[in-house]
Amino acid sequence: MKKYLSIINYGMGNLHSVLKGIQYLNIPAKITDNKKEIEKSAGIVLPGVGAFRDAMKELRKRNLIDFIKEQVMSGKPIIGICLGMQLLFSKSFEFGEYNGFDFIKGKVIRLKTNLKIPHIGWNSAQICKKSRILSGIKDGSFFYFVHSYHCVSEDKSVILTKTKYGNIIFVSGIEYKNVFGFQFHPEKSSEQALRIYKNFFSIC
Repeated sequence: MKKYLSIINYGMGNLHSVLKGIQYLNIPAKITDNKKEIEKSAGIVLPGVGAFRDAMKELRKRNLIDFIKEQVMSGKPIIGICLGMQLLFSKSFEFGEYNGFDFIKGKVIRLKTNLKIPHIGWNSAQICKKSRILSGIKDGSFFYFVHSYHCVSEDKSVILTKTKYGNIIFVSGIEYKNVFGFQFHPEKSSEQALRIYKNFFSIC
């Protein structure tokens, strides 16, 4: 059977732009919330745009939370994009306090900066450690961001990239074992940024 990526469909997020970005690289992928299809896939892509609370609610409605946890705990690679990265953390304080997947110990809090919120547009990312997922990505490369909240990791060793916005430096990329996440959108960034999906597929 041909190896493919499953892009989790939970009714929120820029699913089709993620799919188009991945397919542009000739990587087989499908948008799905079907457990059998997710189980057969080589890796999981968790996109997302919107509120943390609503995302977890929609995932729960589809009985996907425990299932995705089992898949990832068994070794299947997962990559979270934007809100999808935030969902990988223990909890968020967006409109209250809500639990996430808890793959990464830490929290999601509002950006506190002297610049405009949400943080929208191009910004650079400083690479904090070497990783296969960043193969071919230059330090200081620019990516496209859209967010009002950011992740704070308890374990600094999981931090892949950091980004400066006004008077704050926030975590823009993480890696822990088979769990990856980026606050920016590779599919809305440069062709070089799409390498992240290519690298993820090769890791899978």
